[in-house]
Amino acid sequence: MSWFSRLGQPRVRLHGPPPSGNGASSFHLWWILAAAGPFSEVSAVFEVARPPVVARLYFWALQVSFVEAGRELGAGHTGLQWHPSAPAGAVNWGGYYSGGAPPGSDGTLPGSVSALPPVDGNPHTRHFAWSPGRKYRFRVWSPTAGAWRSEVTDVDRAETTIIRDLLVGAHGLASPLVWSEVFAACDDPRTEVRWSQLEATDPTGQVHTARSVRLTYQSFADGGCSNTETYADGEALVQVTGLPAARPAAPDVLSLGPTGGQPSV
Repeated sequence: MSWFSRLGQPRVRLHGPPPSGNGASSFHLWWILAAAGPFSEVSAVFEVARPPVVARLYFWALQVSFVEAGRELGAGHTGLQWHPSAPAGAVNWGGYYSGGAPPGSDGTLPGSVSALPPVDGNPHTRHFAWSPGRKYRFRVWSPTAGAWRSEVTDVDRAETTIIRDLLVGAHGLASPLVWSEVFAACDDPRTEVRWSQLEATDPTGQVHTARSVRLTYQSFADGGCSNTETYADGEALVQVTGLPAARPAAPDVLSLGPTGGQPSV
C-alpha cells in the first residue's frame, strides 16, 4: 500500500488493547444543566446491564470538580469497578488536586479511611459486592466543612454504604459528568451500562436534572477504541463497548427520550 493510500484509510481501532498512555479507552457524558453551580450535592443512578467477561479493569464513574471562590481545587470520581483483584466487585472514591498540589503530596486528594477493605492496598478502591442488573445510586455531598462524602445505595434494597470522605476545603461542586474507562481490548465482548437520574442540588435545595449531555470519545490519536457508543433509551443513557463496527460520526449532544434502545452499529 502506498503512502498516499495509507493517508486515505479511515482511522479506526476495532481490535487489540488501547495504546493510550494509561492503557484505557474512555468516553464521557458531560451534564448540561440549567444552573452552573456551585452545587451542594450531585447524584446519579447506575446499572451494569451487560457485564464484562474478561479479567481486565472496567471503571464507571460519576465525576465532580471541587470549587472555592470560583476556583477549581480538584476533582473526584466515584463509581463501580469490574476489577481482576476483586471478584465480587469494587467501588472507588478518589480524587486529584487541580494545578499545584501541596508540597510533599503525590497529587491525590487526602481522604478518610474507608470501612470497606482496600483492593491491592489502594485507599481509593475498596471491595464492594455488586450485581449486574441492579441499580446503584451514587451521591456526593458534604457531611461537614472540608469533607466531601461519596455513598452508594442499592436502590432495590434501600441499603446505603458510605465509601469514605475526601478532604478538600471547597464550598461546592461543579462540572458533573459520568464516564466509562475501559482497560480491555477493543474487540473484547460487548458490555452495556446505564446512567439515569443525573441530578445536582444547589444550596437552596433546588434539584436540577440533566436531560441532555455533551458526548466526548477518546480519539484514535489518543489511543481510543472506535467501537464504543452512547445512546438514549427512554430515561437512561447507555454506554456500550465491543461493537462490531466503528460508530458513525457522533453527535455533540444527546438528549433523553424514547428510542429503540439499540446502538447505531
